[in-house]
Amino acid sequence: MVGQIRTRSQRSKWIIIGSVIGLLGIIAIGVGVGVGVSQNKSSSKTSSNTASANGATSNSSSNGDPVQTNPNDPSTFEKDPNLHQSFYALAYTPAGSQLPNCTNSLDDVIEDIQVMSQLTKTIRLYGADCNQSALVLEAIKQTKVDMQVYLANYPTPDDSTAYTRQRDEIKAAIETYGTDHIAGVTVGNEFMLNYLNANGATDPNSAVGNQGAAILIADINDTRSTLSEMSLAKTLPVGNSDAGSYFNTEVLEAVDYGMANVHPWFANVTVQTAAAWTAEFFEETNVQPAALLSNKPTMYIAETGWPSFSSDAGNANNGASDASEANLQIFLDTFVCQANQNGTGYFFFEPWKDAEFGGVEGWWGLFHSNRTLKRLQLPNCVLN
Repeated sequence: MVGQIRTRSQRSKWIIIGSVIGLLGIIAIGVGVGVGVSQNKSSSKTSSNTASANGATSNSSSNGDPVQTNPNDPSTFEKDPNLHQSFYALAYTPAGSQLPNCTNSLDDVIEDIQVMSQLTKTIRLYGADCNQSALVLEAIKQTKVDMQVYLANYPTPDDSTAYTRQRDEIKAAIETYGTDHIAGVTVGNEFMLNYLNANGATDPNSAVGNQGAAILIADINDTRSTLSEMSLAKTLPVGNSDAGSYFNTEVLEAVDYGMANVHPWFANVTVQTAAAWTAEFFEETNVQPAALLSNKPTMYIAETGWPSFSSDAGNANNGASDASEANLQIFLDTFVCQANQNGTGYFFFEPWKDAEFGGVEGWWGLFHSNRTLKRLQLPNCVLN
């Protein structure tokens, strides 16, 4: 195995607060508990029909938002020929879905879903605060797209109310929208990594690690009980997400699936070897150990990608390759279709707030902050 993967949680508090397609600079209107019918912003849009860097004409407004033939019907959005439904899944959080402000809006989420549905049929959330579960399910309903979402609860080791608050929001969203578009419920995002860091430990299967695991497993079991008591039309799988090297065995034994963050950039490998490193790390560190457990949880890559820029020169190179659009193109060309062919489940990672975290953190993903595609030729291959 080449090196040891690092995670952004080891450098900053890991809270995804940006849109999967880079909507982090947009100031949105706050939403209440209930999700009403939206008067979509596309009513004021006109198609730019401008050519992209790869030569195709984009059916989008000048700021990259999809154009609707009927401004009052979000399902009438025009498809962008530069986008292809070649990605297994995308990691996503609506912009402004962070307490206490909750500045997200249904209009923005609808536009996100319109774009993401042209890339994939599956997305994952990180948490449930600010009504984001209901916003996403309402957006899927209004756009009438074929999409599944992994809802999520983002508990923290130092605040037990975070879990119960989000559990209740998830429950309310399921009661309103049903399970047709829900693929599962993920409990925890880098919980073990954060717990170990807070308690001066590094081994997820140490005594300290098992103490943290017991807290997380209690939340996982409570989620199962909550879903069971709802007598749903289908049994929703319950999983966990963490940094690739930080899965606790007892946690994996308590879930149906695991999602592992696997970032070649933070492993300091070259972009030419990044795809192979990602596949090798995931197979050896996550897939093989999970297969040895009696419950055999399904393993996914929760995040992967390559940054296209850095806000400062000090982080513009990982020691082996630059953060650039050209190198992002190389990673797309060598990872996506190959992973699809191999049957690897992965979630392509998208941006977050650069102003808050700096470096490469605002430069992940396929799109600029105005939803326009970066200078990329997206893979066009069939999912296995």
